[in-house]
Order: sequence, then C-alpha cells, then structure tokens
Amino acid sequence: MTLLPIADRWFERRSIGDGVTLLWEPHVHPLLRCNIWHVAGRETDLLIDTGMGIGSLAEAAADLFDKTLTVVLTHTHMDHMGGACEFDTCCVHPAEAPDMESASNHLPLNIEAYDADTRAWFASMGYDISGGLLTAIPHDGFDPETHQMQAAEASRLLNEGDIVDTGDRAFEVLHLPGHSPGSIALWEPGTGTLFSGDAIYDGALLDAIPGSDIPQYIKTMERLREMPVEIVHAGHDPSFGRERLVELADAYLASKAAA
Repeated sequence: MTLLPIADRWFERRSIGDGVTLLWEPHVHPLLRCNIWHVAGRETDLLIDTGMGIGSLAEAAADLFDKTLTVVLTHTHMDHMGGACEFDTCCVHPAEAPDMESASNHLPLNIEAYDADTRAWFASMGYDISGGLLTAIPHDGFDPETHQMQAAEASRLLNEGDIVDTGDRAFEVLHLPGHSPGSIALWEPGTGTLFSGDAIYDGALLDAIPGSDIPQYIKTMERLREMPVEIVHAGHDPSFGRERLVELADAYLASKAAA
C-alpha cells in the first residue's frame, strides 16, 4: 500500500501561444515527466504524446479536445504512450507499432523494483531515482506496485516525409532514430517549429537504453544541427531556439567523438 498523498490535480498546463498548449505531470520524476503538446487546428486538433497513463489525460484536458483529435506518438516509451489507450486515432512510426500494441516498454513505478545497480545506472545517465518515481498518486486506490501500462492500436503508421494536417497547419514527419528505433519529430517549415520528441531535448539524453543506437543518434544529431529551426518543443524540459539546438547537438557529437 502506498503512503503517497493524493494530488489535487494530476496535470498542469500552460498556453505558450501560436495555438500550442503544454501539459505535464508535475508529480512524476523528471526522468519520466513527458511534455505533452496540444496544437489547435482549424479542422483537427493535434496531440503529441500522451504521458504516463497514470491519470486520465482525456478527462483532464477534455475542454481542449473540442474537435476531431489526431494523436501522434513520437515513440512508445512509457512516459510518451502511457495514455494512448484513451484515444482512437493514434499515429506512430512502423518501427514502434509492435511495442505500442504489446505495451512492452512498461517501467515499474515501485522504486523497490529497481536494484542498486539499476539505480546507479540511471544516476550515471543523469537521473537520480532513489527518492522514487512519483511524489503523489492521482486518486484514492491507485497502487504504483500494480500499475501496468495499457496497450494501444495504431490507426496510422507515419513514415519519413508524411504530412500531419490540421486544416490550417501541416507538419512533416521526420524519422530521427537513435533514442529509439522509430523516434519521430513533427516539423513545420513555415514557422520553423519542431516538435522533437526525445530525439533532442535540453537535458540528459538517453542513448544507452534498450532499443537505442548511438551511430544512428549521431546521424540524427548531424541532421538536426543543420535544420533552420526557430523553436524546438521537445519531449522533456524547456523549449529552446536554434542556438541552443546547435549547442546541444555539438555537445553530443563531441562526447561521442571523444569516447
């Protein structure tokens, strides 16, 4: 039985302009605290990633979902696809679809499930989980020890160059492997807006986890570095501009060149 308090609300949100709203789960450890992006469109709204699936995203953000909703998963790690089971229109790269449909990227929420070596491994990558992965629970009766991520079905498979259209905005799909085999980003050339998922973010990047591939990640960083972005809305941590993108990419490439 958990001794964690019950949160007043599970999701927080902030409008950042240009029809974009950021949602996040403040009671989740930064390792798994995914940025969830809602983009308002003329005909269809866009939801990029779905968080942990611990609290109901569909209920918490029901007022935002006032028209047909297209859900795009940048990849199928638990922190990004946990809530996908609540939605019927989930799109994902073909390389990620099997994990989505089997919910195979589940991580235990109970800190006791991780031995000392595993905790040290996370710490070596920049994430100290010794204090636990949750600071609260979403509702009475929720048990972190028994929680399981739910599988979801892909309604559309997204490949490099595909377009996700909201009626007034068109986002190009970029396949950016490295963090995971089917990691994708959404790119709007006209505004220089990139929703990058976990391909790049302003934090400790994970490239030594199951499914990651450092040579592919190097190619992804080289590609990202040359993109004429104005703003990157990433899968974790704050948004940033092109100058910071180049700094992050250069730092990653330098770290691998020195390895």
